[in-house]
Amino acid sequence: MNFAAQLFYSSYLSERLERLYSPRLALKDSEENDPFWQREELRLGPSQPGGSYKCGLVSNGTAGRRPTLIEPERLKDFGEEELLNGDVRVHDTKVVGGPEVMLMDPPKTRRVSEFRILPKPQYLRFEDISAAAFRIQTGIQKTPCTYSRLSKQYGMEIYLKKEHLHYTGSVKERGVLYLLTSLTQEQQRKGVIVATDCNFSMAVAHHAVELKIPVFVIMPSCCSSPRLRIYRDYGAMVISYGSTSHDSQNHARHLAKENGYLYLEEEESAAYLAGLGTVGMEIYEQVPKLDAVVVPAAGQYGLLAGMAAAIKHLNSRILVIGIEPEGFPLLLQSLKTDSPVKDIHSNPNKKLYGDLMERSLGVNTFQLAKKLVDKVISVSEEDSLVAMLRFQEFERSTVDTEGAMGLAAILAGQLPELRGKKVAVVVSSANMELELVRQCVDRALVLDDRVSKFAVQLGEWPGDMAKLLDVLSREDVRLLDVCHRRQSDKSDLFKAKVECVVETRDKTQSVQLRKTLSERYPSICWLDR
Repeated sequence: MNFAAQLFYSSYLSERLERLYSPRLALKDSEENDPFWQREELRLGPSQPGGSYKCGLVSNGTAGRRPTLIEPERLKDFGEEELLNGDVRVHDTKVVGGPEVMLMDPPKTRRVSEFRILPKPQYLRFEDISAAAFRIQTGIQKTPCTYSRLSKQYGMEIYLKKEHLHYTGSVKERGVLYLLTSLTQEQQRKGVIVATDCNFSMAVAHHAVELKIPVFVIMPSCCSSPRLRIYRDYGAMVISYGSTSHDSQNHARHLAKENGYLYLEEEESAAYLAGLGTVGMEIYEQVPKLDAVVVPAAGQYGLLAGMAAAIKHLNSRILVIGIEPEGFPLLLQSLKTDSPVKDIHSNPNKKLYGDLMERSLGVNTFQLAKKLVDKVISVSEEDSLVAMLRFQEFERSTVDTEGAMGLAAILAGQLPELRGKKVAVVVSSANMELELVRQCVDRALVLDDRVSKFAVQLGEWPGDMAKLLDVLSREDVRLLDVCHRRQSDKSDLFKAKVECVVETRDKTQSVQLRKTLSERYPSICWLDR
């Protein structure tokens, strides 16, 4: 920098400094307000003559004035130049802040949800049942729920939910279809395997083939040929192995582990229960102003639990009543002990309730039934057989003992609180071999006092047998069987024992026949078939 420039700059700087240090009483309102850079001395002048200008306190938000020039102290921030032998001297400034203020931690706050006791997630939600109904609507038909002709006879409006009209004759198709569609693509590609001869396995065989899923059925050698033919007609690969069901099940588990198949058996998975619960949604839509639902529970505790979850969500005032066989009251015993019973010492009829022997009540199913089911009762085998007969006579339908248990409870008079109310009865299944159906009908006719058997002693004189047949003809009864036996006992010489099996229209005619024959033949003996 040349001499002329230094002279000009020094004169300019001295003029500015003089104007800066000259005392001023106040500043005009038109000047700029910056309270952060203003000093009290600039506004009021020095407090004492010769007093030093020290930085005062800064008051935030206080209206003040500042000069148009920057304070001298601020020049140090920009490197104030001092002319000492032509050198530039830079002053280092150090900003010393006030003591650090330690802020206190804010008080801990808790969310409102932390004070609220959140309910435990339910094992089966209504949303799951709704999703199942949407998923299976293309593969499962909506079964009818029709008014029964037995309503007037028993003093209540009975609506029969005919789940036995499914392709495999069982309500379990609903749960099986939703279970299969819930499998992963890898599981569907490898296939599934079952090893029990029951309605569940039949539903798996049918719907797995419809979904293009490989399905294998392992059956013991004791399984009847008609049943095996049914599985083959569905399209499943049927393999006979072992002499008992335990042998076939162990072999199925071995094949599943070795080949990656998914071994399926009836259990309480959420998908299976949700599929079964769709029956309750349909009943609620089909029968308005419903008062009660009667559901068979034998071997189908999932049906009872799933339907109860759906019905109670839609209308908690609707009664849900479970029915199970008297020879296998698994749910009743579990409710008494307040825990699922794994084994029960009973001896039900294996022909009628064969697949119930290996069933067990799961924890989740038990908890749902305990919470949502209003009443559980048991029905005898005789009542179930008579109910099967009523289905054939009044509904023109052939069902099995499990499907008839709901109506059996009404016929036996175990639900008097439902008189005059609107009741829906679930007919769950109709899978029974033809020979067994015939035997059940014959037995039901006897239990209903429609078929009677008696023995009477007649003389060996000509016309005695004709007179007996003439009495039966006048009473308008049907002779089913007759047996003529001669006695070798000396006290019964010239006597013959005749045994007859007759069929009457109803119980009233049976009573009249007994009265007539007892008056004519005092030695008559009525036999139980």
